[in-house]
Amino acid sequence: MGKYILKRILLMIPVILGVVILVFTLMQLSPGDPAEVILGPTATAEQIDALREEMGLNDPYIIQLGRYMSDVFLHLDFGTSYISNVSISAELVSRFPKTLIFAVSGMVLSLVIGIPLGVTAAVHQNSVVDYGSMALALIGTSLPGFWFALVLILVFSNRLGWLPAYGIGGIQYWILPIISTALAGVTTMARQMRSGMLEVIHSDYITMAKAKGVKQRSVIYKHALPNALIPVITVASMSFGTSLGGTLIAETIFAIPGIGVYIVNAVNNRDYPVVQGGVVVLAVTFSIIMLLCDLLIAAVDPRVKAQITGGKKKRGEKK
Repeated sequence: MGKYILKRILLMIPVILGVVILVFTLMQLSPGDPAEVILGPTATAEQIDALREEMGLNDPYIIQLGRYMSDVFLHLDFGTSYISNVSISAELVSRFPKTLIFAVSGMVLSLVIGIPLGVTAAVHQNSVVDYGSMALALIGTSLPGFWFALVLILVFSNRLGWLPAYGIGGIQYWILPIISTALAGVTTMARQMRSGMLEVIHSDYITMAKAKGVKQRSVIYKHALPNALIPVITVASMSFGTSLGGTLIAETIFAIPGIGVYIVNAVNNRDYPVVQGGVVVLAVTFSIIMLLCDLLIAAVDPRVKAQITGGKKKRGEKK
């Protein structure tokens, strides 16, 4: 198992390097001169040239890339903002917990609602409950996330006055943002759970358990559900990455000071170092989540576990 973990970590390294190189290259190709952004429209050509030389913007691309990668990976330094001249690393550290809480809460809500909904639909296949559950899932998938968030604000904040429309504070400030983020995850989990349960329910060992007189509840929750959850783990990790990226829109709508708002404001102001730092942090977080997902699947899926241990036995037999 230790070698498998090491292998997965090593495979994650080129992915992160590729993301950093790609983001840096795209920012280099973006229109606008960073020196002009910093100095403003009243700066003279001499002042702009002097600042470009001071910032190293006149250096060749490969030298700028090497310097940026060295700062990021060796010193965890993403530079300073062009607009505020504040350390980007410090801003990301202060904002990242809010974004992470946002994404994790949305994922937990998706699992809590989506899994029971999918199980119920599978157990009552081709019934009114099944069709109703899948219809709700289809409607939820079709609704744009930003539109659903605006509807929540109009209904529960403006009309009813139950919850605040924006900002950050107590638990009440997180309810609407988390619900809006969890919508897509709930529908995805429900559909995947239904598909997995239907596949498992028709397996031979489930039929055998029913023939032995095992109660329906035990068959579903003790025998079928654990096996049906294995593919859901992968879907959940992908959905978490989607919700992590989706916080850009939700944080902007609900004015939550997370990484999403930080990146959107940086894009509007052409603050390229902030965009680079925010995207890299989100990409690294997503890579770590996928690594944990692979390790969790290897721990709970007997087929993957057998492949790992089987490979060890074969190497031992050759010796």
